Amino acid sequence: MLSFEHQFATLPEPLWVACQPTPVAQPSLIAFNDALGAQLGMQTRPDDATLAQWFSGNQLPPSAEPRALGYAGHQFGNFVPQLGDGRALLLGEVVNQQGERRDVQLKGSGRTPFSRGGDGRAPLGPVLREYLVGEFMAAVGVPTTRALAAVSTGERVVRQMAEPGAVLTRVASSHIRVGTFQFAAVRRDESALKALADHVIARHYPEAANADDPYLALLEAVTARQAALVARWMSLGFIHGVMNTDNCSIAGETIDYGPCAFMEQFDPQKVYSSIDQGGRYAFDNQPGIAQWNLARFAETLLPLMRVEGDAAVEQATEVLRGFTARFGAEQRRLHADKLGLAPESDRAVALMEALEIQMHQGRMDMTATFDALTHYAQVLSADTSAHSQKEALLALTTQPAGLTAWLADWENAQQASQQSERLDAMRHANPVVIPRNHRIQEVIDAAVEGDFAPFHTLLAAVTQPFDESEEARRLAAPATESEQVLRTFCGT
Repeated sequence: MLSFEHQFATLPEPLWVACQPTPVAQPSLIAFNDALGAQLGMQTRPDDATLAQWFSGNQLPPSAEPRALGYAGHQFGNFVPQLGDGRALLLGEVVNQQGERRDVQLKGSGRTPFSRGGDGRAPLGPVLREYLVGEFMAAVGVPTTRALAAVSTGERVVRQMAEPGAVLTRVASSHIRVGTFQFAAVRRDESALKALADHVIARHYPEAANADDPYLALLEAVTARQAALVARWMSLGFIHGVMNTDNCSIAGETIDYGPCAFMEQFDPQKVYSSIDQGGRYAFDNQPGIAQWNLARFAETLLPLMRVEGDAAVEQATEVLRGFTARFGAEQRRLHADKLGLAPESDRAVALMEALEIQMHQGRMDMTATFDALTHYAQVLSADTSAHSQKEALLALTTQPAGLTAWLADWENAQQASQQSERLDAMRHANPVVIPRNHRIQEVIDAAVEGDFAPFHTLLAAVTQPFDESEEARRLAAPATESEQVLRTFCGT
């Protein structure tokens, strides 16, 4: 049984509104994350029918007190003073086995006071996408919201067409966003803003409470987490697709897997999101956008800072300037791991930049390239014949001469780092299986017809992303030309 607490509800009411979920016609459990449930304190698993009732919103779990959270946001650079949970409800918070507080939220549970004319529902496809991608991110160690349950509703949701509906139960360190601070700041409600900032410090960054200026320290801590998060995205080829300030988590987790995708053929300016017409959130733009979002966060904190006026702006600006160095340091570490080099290697950055040029010019699949490079490193280390592995790697490019020259440089650098722990780090930086667009689409297409077996098969694979079994290799294969999915869509 989940034991809910409600700390966020002690904050001023403009930040939340009590609201009940709208019952659905015929809830049916698609998936329940037993391991995550156990972490949250569910020692005994209720039956599927009970879980379907709870996690559709038809019957609230004991001690749940649903609330829709208010937030504002810059959407594609344009400020909207009120957004909020238009289709989501926070059931409450649970303290897990590690003593960490976690939000449990229904997504797709019906209209709220923040729905702005929407139906408050979620189509089945985006729910399955978020479940798969979020659980993959957790498996590869990227900070993320998690999926506890997915339930079909027995109802149709109309977007571009009528689709089956579903409800996702999402678990997060919190659902507080940059947009939450903007929501308080735009109302010029300094008491609510201070209460929110103090809540975040106590919940996520307790060390900031002892700083000379706790709110400046809060900005620095959030900046550090966001820099590390985006570096990890980039190392996997992940494109969030909608990095609005309302999708920027104060806890430093990946949140809101709408039109997201993992890049296949490497292109620094790759965009998948159908709503990102100008490429604002293209792959290579993500660090700059994260820094821009943090600047909007800094603006909300200025009234709380110890110094005032230009001095406060200068202090905050100095913290924001530090984003680039923090991002670069994490990216260098990840580059070294992905290339099988020692963390202190001074060649990782240049080699990675050169490889990215080769991947782009040679139309190479990013995940397949690093997987093949990992295998090549393993056979080189074992001092066995590496010819076939090298040929497999060269087969991925349309420009084999350029990649051959790069491999010679990499081999020279890699020989200085041939230790088993380096190869382990390389393997765990380079997943075999990712949730590829065409695989997710196959899952959705089958699920719409009532077949959830492909979903469970892909879920098992992406939550064991370093598995090298025959089945994993089948699901790891890049899309053929006819299978490619070049556009992803938001479920709202």
